[in-house]
Amino acid sequence: MSRPTLKSFKKEAFKRKGVKGQYEALTPAYEVRKKLIALRQQAGFTQEQVAEKLHTNKSNISRLESVESEISPKLSTLTDYAEAIGYQLQIDFVPKQGSGT
Repeated sequence: MSRPTLKSFKKEAFKRKGVKGQYEALTPAYEVRKKLIALRQQAGFTQEQVAEKLHTNKSNISRLESVESEISPKLSTLTDYAEAIGYQLQIDFVPKQGSGT
């Protein structure tokens, strides 16, 4: 018996009531964390180096970047992180798809 692919797993999971909505609600937090990791790596920094620049522990950087973390970072934390790796934080609002506005 073969293991299901992520695509087939999501398709089946989304058939259950409320799953798709919860998944979509988590997407922005997941995307932010993926972006933090990608930018840090592109800038050539390790988690340890970012922690040192921010005068904190590596475990705090790890938690900030973790998609498993239930803690939502403060805007000031994201701003400081961005500056530590040579970026500035920019926030944008976009209309929801299908919202008609």
